[in-house]
Amino acid sequence: MLLLVTLGFASPIMAEEAKRVVMLGDSITAGYGLAAGEELPAQLEKALESEGIAATVENAGVSGDTSAGGLSRLDWAIQGEPDLVIVALGANDGLRGVDPADTRNNLSAIIDRLRQKGARVVLAGMYAPPNMGAEYGERFNRIYPEIAAEQDVRLYPFLLDGVAADPSLNQADGIHPNAEGARIIAGRLAEAIAPVLKSP
Repeated sequence: MLLLVTLGFASPIMAEEAKRVVMLGDSITAGYGLAAGEELPAQLEKALESEGIAATVENAGVSGDTSAGGLSRLDWAIQGEPDLVIVALGANDGLRGVDPADTRNNLSAIIDRLRQKGARVVLAGMYAPPNMGAEYGERFNRIYPEIAAEQDVRLYPFLLDGVAADPSLNQADGIHPNAEGARIIAGRLAEAIAPVLKSP
């Protein structure tokens, strides 16, 4: 009887089948410098629960990875048919001065292959570091909105929105978010992707 009562009052989040979300990224996704459970995918899973969405968020981040690296490991990094893949690559391309045309081609190819897997895609943008110069920055910063428009995918304009350049939210290197920074990113990202996960 107690079991029947418990089942009868199960929460909607527990009752629905969890969505499978994968974050394909670099050290920011991987959780560089953070303890287990503090990394962005883990915090995103909690943030989605706060949005009323049951989801498992898989960490497919590799520190130091570029868009080319993400493309080369895509098939083994993301297997099966996830409900949503968040593509969060390109930051290391900008730091290394990779030709924006190459970054664009790699990201477009990643999206094409993910769609072949039947996954919906959210593209998380980045901005070029200022030390690369104005011309490079202008070319790099156009990559994400233009790909999103061409590929008709949802764009999260800047992965580090609300956290970048704030010493209290970043580790000593000034690049990687600390645990609180990752929590803020997760909350904002959850709000952005919730409509995608809730849509048919």
